[in-house]
Amino acid sequence: MGVVTASTSLGRSGLHDWIIQRVSAIVMLAYVIFLGYFICTTPELSFPVWQELFASTFMKVFSLLALLSVIGHAWIGLWIVSTDYMPKLAIRFVFQVLIILICLALLVWGIQILWSL
Repeated sequence: MGVVTASTSLGRSGLHDWIIQRVSAIVMLAYVIFLGYFICTTPELSFPVWQELFASTFMKVFSLLALLSVIGHAWIGLWIVSTDYMPKLAIRFVFQVLIILICLALLVWGIQILWSL
């Protein structure tokens, strides 16, 4: 019997995809908790306060890591859904290409916003 491989999955196997999803979920949770804490403990939220927060290298890196986590998490989840519920290869292929293009566009846009390129 031959080995079935998933050439469009993010990880090398189902286990790697599972680990990527769990790690990305932890990163996203940490990001939401950090922002929630910041909002709750900052007496006056204004544009200069937000600008100062996101000007720090720590927050830029943390935001980029959160963005990468959202993109990786979404890709794996949507890849699994598409392979499970879209039996026609042509439809699944178009769907996956669209998702890849959207993820890449969000990544480029996010980097431009965070790093002001």
